[in-house]
Amino acid sequence: MTQLNVLDAARDARGGYKVDLSRGERVGRVASEWFSRPADERYLSLSELHAAVRGRAERSRTRTVESAAIRVEANRDDAERLTLMLPSEDAPLAPTHWSFGQLATMVGAPSAYLRQLPAPLAAINLQYGLTSNRAELIKTLEVRDGHAELRAVTSPDYIHYLNSQAVSPAFH
Repeated sequence: MTQLNVLDAARDARGGYKVDLSRGERVGRVASEWFSRPADERYLSLSELHAAVRGRAERSRTRTVESAAIRVEANRDDAERLTLMLPSEDAPLAPTHWSFGQLATMVGAPSAYLRQLPAPLAAINLQYGLTSNRAELIKTLEVRDGHAELRAVTSPDYIHYLNSQAVSPAFH
């Protein structure tokens, strides 16, 4: 038999919900993860979080490009920096750890192995994979936030939901 407990969801005088400190448990890991974030990624309220992710969404765009039109670049002077030039762009995009893994998967290359290679060698392998990729179209999620960053690489049918769509002002 299933037991159901109904909790009183009464709001306090300011319109927020009361927290019953006698319930639940303390999880120190949550606080340590919050404190280990950069200062611009720590939010004290849902309003602050919503404003930040809405701003990032305004600086973001998705588009579908031909995989063969993407140019992978690396400089011998910086063996760890790899960038991507997309069609009709002036500035290169730096892939995040996540998007690099997605790109490697799309071209059938092991991302863990590519990450161990110097950037010029990884670039050659990725470029080969992109030009001979059976999936001719790739959808990108790009963010221009001081520097250009490639956040995601997916199939053209994938729908990107931005964080601003998950943190609704209705929760404030």
